[in-house]
Amino acid sequence: MSMSVVKLEECRDRIRAELDNVVDFWLKYSHDTLHGGFFSCIGKDGKVYDELKYVWLQGRQVWMYCRLYRTMERFHKPEILKAAEAGGAFLRKFARVSSSSSQWKCAFSLTRDGKPVKIQRTIFSECFYIMAIDELSRVTCNKDMQLEAEQMMMQLIYWVQVDPSDLGRPQLPGDAPTNSMAVPMMLLCLVQQLTEGRGQEVRQKYRELGSWCVQQILQHVQRGGTAILENVSLDGAELPGCQGRLQNPGHALEAGWFLLQYSAELGDKELQGTAIDKFVELPYQYGWDKEHRGLFYFLDVDGHCPTQLEWNMKLWWPHCEALIAFLMAYSQTKEPQLLERFYQLYEYTFSHFPDAKDGEWFGYLTQEGKVVLDFKGGPFKGFFHVPRSLYMCERILDDLLAAKE
Repeated sequence: MSMSVVKLEECRDRIRAELDNVVDFWLKYSHDTLHGGFFSCIGKDGKVYDELKYVWLQGRQVWMYCRLYRTMERFHKPEILKAAEAGGAFLRKFARVSSSSSQWKCAFSLTRDGKPVKIQRTIFSECFYIMAIDELSRVTCNKDMQLEAEQMMMQLIYWVQVDPSDLGRPQLPGDAPTNSMAVPMMLLCLVQQLTEGRGQEVRQKYRELGSWCVQQILQHVQRGGTAILENVSLDGAELPGCQGRLQNPGHALEAGWFLLQYSAELGDKELQGTAIDKFVELPYQYGWDKEHRGLFYFLDVDGHCPTQLEWNMKLWWPHCEALIAFLMAYSQTKEPQLLERFYQLYEYTFSHFPDAKDGEWFGYLTQEGKVVLDFKGGPFKGFFHVPRSLYMCERILDDLLAAKE
């Protein structure tokens, strides 16, 4: 057996064990058996420190449970299906805010018993609602849920491409409309979710939207192909000021693997090449901290100090996305350099984020790699980026190792 196979197997075994550990943590500590849904704010040792429920995280947890249940034999367990169904029932009962101007608008946060606390003037609660309900429809064979997900998707497309006024954000004269990379990224993710395994007719329905998303994402390649900028104008030009100079390496890397998945489905080699060069290699080159290792959270393309206070911190999710991006890029091209990058990221990530004592991962480190916020779940960290990364990397490694046998 070659050294390269041994190393791949070691990575896969560690990733598999880590995924089991993370799933166990959330099964044990996050379920609200009284009111349904999931607690998001979970401390270092599993204690709930706030009972607010965040719709992004409710939707992501339902999606993750369903995806594990549907596609990985060892997670095809009644307690995982039951948890997903309970989370889905809570979402469908409480997430949509009937008093808002649209029947499809979802809250951002809810009380423990489901009363809306806050609404965001964006589309992301709705995006994760769609992901959850569509994936739940697949494991329960519920056509009504699938229809609900598709109806909400039509509303999202309308908000993004036609008229965003129902989102509630006033159009102020000095506030130039922008193409923020998060929007086409999320819509592309939903196109892939809604079309997976559903045949030609459904793929055709979303083909135009998929192409639009790709074009919108590619507008973020700026400065003659030397930078990915987080925000650009609607016609793809650089914006002035801090907003226009902002770089988020983890986000670019996540966009990279979304584009790699999409290009593989279409057999589009040109898009594959752009995804790897501009959205995988490039953000790694400018985002990697050469002194302390790890990926910076935010950067300014002109080298000014970013105004985000956490700009130089090392967060869990950019490293999760980077692991997927480099491993997927390697699996599609077999370029050794991409595998070397994966190993570099793997070594940093697994030596800094997992908590061997109490389980799960820390999310927020200083630039030097010390834990600075020690909770395991919060308003933005739930059962999603860590398990999704481990799940996807395990599957890619399984395929790579099977091909080497």
